[in-house]
Amino acid sequence: MLKIPTIKRLAFFSFILAISLVSCKKDTTNADLKAALTLYASFDNGVDADFALGDTHMYTVPSRRMRDSAKVGLHKPDISITEGKGRYGDGLLFTERSPGNIYYPSTNNIAYSKDNWSGAISFWLSLDPETDLEPGYCDPIQITDVSYNDAAIWVDFTKENPRDFRLGVIGDRDVWNPNPEGPDNENPIFIDRLTGVKNPPFGKGEWTHILINFSGLNTENGEASLYMNGELKGTRTGIATPFSWELDQSNIYLGLGYIGIMDDLSIFNRSLTDKEISTLYTLENGVHSILE
Repeated sequence: MLKIPTIKRLAFFSFILAISLVSCKKDTTNADLKAALTLYASFDNGVDADFALGDTHMYTVPSRRMRDSAKVGLHKPDISITEGKGRYGDGLLFTERSPGNIYYPSTNNIAYSKDNWSGAISFWLSLDPETDLEPGYCDPIQITDVSYNDAAIWVDFTKENPRDFRLGVIGDRDVWNPNPEGPDNENPIFIDRLTGVKNPPFGKGEWTHILINFSGLNTENGEASLYMNGELKGTRTGIATPFSWELDQSNIYLGLGYIGIMDDLSIFNRSLTDKEISTLYTLENGVHSILE
């Protein structure tokens, strides 16, 4: 019988044990995503959020300056639930550009911090920008207490064909543009604060996953990244401009000028890892998969 020296036997068994521990290690990605979730709207059961740490209701206002006129629910005839045509189940369909806004309140649904703010925003879009969108800028999502140019996080399509797709993470306007001249959206100082994609991957009948990842806002080293279909498309670093919110005035606005379908909106209280972003993109049944 072949005898293996004691030291070699110990080394062999240690190697086998290490392999076993690695193979038995449980993948906690879904659980980690669930723990970080602050809001989720599938649009499969109407317009209210399926899960939220804050108010689950969608609201409609005639304009953002008329918050006191907000009504609970969806009250815009050009927006509706489209059955079975979402990325997963039903989706939220926008059919024309019109006055009025819909939103979810930010309080507790966004993990805003005055000191060190991080988070992530995930959703799916289906449209052909060249043929579906009307002239003008279009923001599928915009989160702010004032406007796109003042402490806001958003993505947009530029105003005319061929349209770029851009990420804006814009701090307090009186800091980045204390002496404004002309419209902010044409200001080079403003444009330098954006990251974007030319010829973005959208198409009629196709779905595109959008992920906004941000960390360290309200510090000297803020960072924000845009992912599309699980791939990193652009990053801004060194974001030092403060983001000062009156939180009860901040909202998660959807479909500003947008024409197309949106689905599976989710928001998280921290920035996500590359693995988590890839997982969100490949979930078989959307964010419902991590809630089960």
